[in-house]
Amino acid sequence: MTELTQPNIQHRKLSIAKVVKRAIAIAIGALLMATGLEIFLVPNQVIDGGITGISIMLSHLTGIDLGIFLFILNLPFVFLGYKQIGKTFAISTVFGILLLSVFTTLFHPIPAFTDDILLATFFGGMVLGIGIGLVIRYGGALDGTEILAILINKKVPFSVGEIVMFFNLFILSAAGFVFSWDRAMYSILAYVIASKSIDAVVKGMEESKSAWIISEQHKEIGDAINARLGRGVTYLHGEGAYTGDDKKVVFCIITRLEEAKLKGIVEDLDPSAFLAVADITEVRGGRFKKRDIH
Repeated sequence: MTELTQPNIQHRKLSIAKVVKRAIAIAIGALLMATGLEIFLVPNQVIDGGITGISIMLSHLTGIDLGIFLFILNLPFVFLGYKQIGKTFAISTVFGILLLSVFTTLFHPIPAFTDDILLATFFGGMVLGIGIGLVIRYGGALDGTEILAILINKKVPFSVGEIVMFFNLFILSAAGFVFSWDRAMYSILAYVIASKSIDAVVKGMEESKSAWIISEQHKEIGDAINARLGRGVTYLHGEGAYTGDDKKVVFCIITRLEEAKLKGIVEDLDPSAFLAVADITEVRGGRFKKRDIH
């Protein structure tokens, strides 16, 4: 019997260029989050969710710099992240949180850009969300709540998003007792705006979607997608479970900006065609890049 050899599989180290790019992106993300906090939200007594929200309230009650609480309270979760997610994530997160702590301390003496509570809530939430999203996109985190939610998710029948929302329900409600109830409601608004900004940055403005089309005019539809959208298509073989008939399935990847045009193509060529469109978190490899349309 021949001896089985273990394949030599090693984690590839990031190149210097990629490390520098990641460090710059995380630094910019931390800078933006600190700006959202100290220039917009904190001076107007509006908080964010998670460890950040707890840190803002503790800073308000004790008079200790916000940056100190942000760093100390997040450290245990970084350790958990190192154990569960990996070394690169932990290093990126520590780097981001350290910069966030420094930036919030430096920005604290700067007066708020606006005293209008609604403007501060909107722009503070948006800038903060863009900063967090940038750090997440490049493999780090600026708040330990998500890490904790990932760990709890393995033991309870709730999604990570539901667990985070559960935590933030209590944290944002606490703002009503620490500040006032109108500030608590503004905090919820800031949290929602930040969440939408995070999604936009992490997924990108051109969020990818998969499209599945079953039609007798599959060839015409595929050609039209290729010619009018500049997207490649793949023809798949299918079989109807009820009739047993052979089916041709057209599969392609588009952006959300192209979804309406794809629906128009299918409607024009075969109004009775089956069309399913779904969101895709990430696309790698293949020939996804859009071809120039002449």
